[in-house]
Order: sequence, then structure tokens, then C-alpha cells
Amino acid sequence: MDGRMIYLDYNATTPIASEVAAAMIPYLFGHFGNPSSSHALGREAKADVDRARGQVASLVGCSPSEIVFTSGGSESDNMAIKGVAFWKLNRKRRIVTSVIEHLAVLMPCRYLESMGFDVRYVSVDRQGTVDMEALEREINEDTLLVTIMHANNETGTLQPLHEISAICRKQGALLHTDASQSVGKVPVSVEALGVDLLTIAGHKLYAPKGIGALYIRDGIELEPLIHGAGHEGGRRAGTENVLLDVALGAACALAEKHLQDANDSLTRYFLHELGARFRDQIILNGHPEKRLPNTLNVSFLGHDSHDLLRKLSNVAASTGSACHSGQTTISPVLSAMGVSEQAGRGAIRFSLGRYTTRDEIDEVLQSLGCIIGDQNKGGEGI
Repeated sequence: MDGRMIYLDYNATTPIASEVAAAMIPYLFGHFGNPSSSHALGREAKADVDRARGQVASLVGCSPSEIVFTSGGSESDNMAIKGVAFWKLNRKRRIVTSVIEHLAVLMPCRYLESMGFDVRYVSVDRQGTVDMEALEREINEDTLLVTIMHANNETGTLQPLHEISAICRKQGALLHTDASQSVGKVPVSVEALGVDLLTIAGHKLYAPKGIGALYIRDGIELEPLIHGAGHEGGRRAGTENVLLDVALGAACALAEKHLQDANDSLTRYFLHELGARFRDQIILNGHPEKRLPNTLNVSFLGHDSHDLLRKLSNVAASTGSACHSGQTTISPVLSAMGVSEQAGRGAIRFSLGRYTTRDEIDEVLQSLGCIIGDQNKGGEGI
């Protein structure tokens, strides 16, 4: 490799798109009005926030009034889960989630559990799909909220939210999904998914860190996490961050144009070549088809992922394990899927993005071949 970094960690964060950066510039050097002010500068700022809200709403197919700007995915998840739970001390006490959720969902659930809520954690199968029979057993008339991610950040597996929604409707339960990883990569429609609340994280779709949004279906009431003046329709207090709101709006508008370029063909090429070159030495973790088009979680059998990435010194990717005091433990997601310790220790997540090229993928494949050794170069892929 020639010293430049090959970035294959887009699920962790994305660079700010040049179009998004350009949209932010006027708000760094002049457009500083407070959207709550009645004078011209304030009205201009409010119009800009309203436009950005409309751009976010357009991407997920909802009304602008159903979008609340937040500081990011974690706040959106907390706002959805705690906000529903605390609204007028709702009498329903059960919350259902899965064992593979992001900590931004699991930790609020555990917090509510400590306060007496009945939280149920549903298992997944070997491909990372929620056990639908177990889920249906856990959802009853006392269920307030079901929170299941749309796409897993580690494996890319997409959950059957439309089917989950149908179960929720039967029992009168609300459905929240963390769509941080899927928005901007696959078409996301709140109506098609049947969700009541949906989380968006800006830095996963080429906007800056520190901005996100929560879709709240009209008619649903939440207790605000932040109390104060009546910003965001009374749902989140605090002067609007016009700069970052505009950035998220621009990123969502850009995503609508690029959904068809979400790396599916390049990812499939990468997976095929991995299978052709390394055959029995690798395992794909996650669903082979129902997954994000940019994500591959691959276990290199007999290898340690941390060691592999050290040798792939110019490649930015994520491991499927953690090393503490010389002991390697596989990720809770892979463990919940039934991935063995041996396979988990060799797991690497490659997540491609808008700026990934075939030349970069070929370079990574060549480097892996030098490190591991091509077992059956030119054979059939996975």
C-alpha cells in the first residue's frame, strides 16, 4: 500500500459531504439569527430550519411537523424510549427490544427496568434476524413500546419491521426503530415500515456529528427530555442549531439523489472476491441478502482481527471483538447470533461508502492475500 488510508468504516461515521459543507458556510459567516426572533434575521433563520426539516421529512416520507431535530442518534433513541415511557406516567409497563440493539437503546431500557418497567429482550437467529415467534409471545396488551433497530450496525442485517409493526398494531403497542444505519443507504419510508418513531443520525449520512432527528408520528405524545421554552413544537427545548439543522437537511436531500449508488454492486464484488480467494477460510456473519448494501462482516478463521488490521495498516475497518488485558472477547452482537469464539475473534466489519472505489477494494484484497494467502484464487465466490 502506498501510505494513503483506505476508509472502510462508514458505519462508524462518514466524512462531511462537500455539498453539505457548502450549505453550512453561510451560517458560519453571517446568517446568525435566532429562529425565535421576530425580526428579519430571525425570520430568515426560521425559514432555513423549516426548509431543512422538510428535507429530512422528504427522505423518510413524513410530514415536516413530525420531525424533531436532536443532537444525534443517542438523544433520539433516549427521547423516543423515555419520552413514551414517562408521558403522563403511562399505565402500560412493558417494553420489548432485542438483544442486539445499540447501547443507545439498551441502556435507556435498562434504566427504565431499574425504575420498575418490565423490559423483555428478544433473541436473534444465526443471521441476526429477530426471532419473530419469541417477539410475538412477548408483545401483549400491557406492552407500551417495541424498539427494534432497522439495520444492525455490525452485520448490516435488516429486520422485518413491517411484520413487527403488524404484531404491534394488534396489541396497541407503539413501534420505534433506530434507523441510524439504514437512512441514506436504503429506501426508508415510515409508512412502509409501519413505525411510530424513527431515529436518524446525521454523521451516518455525510452530515456532521452532533445532529440528528426523531420522527414522531402525529398524535403521539412524549415527555420531553429537555424542558424549557417551546422549541421543536414543545418537544425539545433549546435554541435551534441552525447550522447543523441546515447540514442535516442538505445531507438528506443529497441522500435522496444517491440511494441508487449505495455500494451494492461494489460490496457484492468484494464479497465474491473474498469467497473466491479465501474460500473455507472465511464466514459471512449476517443475512446474505436482507442486509445493508454497503456492509460486510466477515470472519477470517484461524486469525485474530486485531492482528489482521494491524497488518492492514492503511485500512480503516472495525473488528468484531475487543481485547482487554490480553483476553479477546467477541462482540455481544456476534455472540447473540451464535457465532463461535474462534470465528468471532477473526471478525472484521468492512463498511463501504460513497467515496469507496474498486481500486481500493482490489488493493485490500491483494493485501489480504499477502497476509493470509490465496487459498483458491479464481474460484467461486460466496
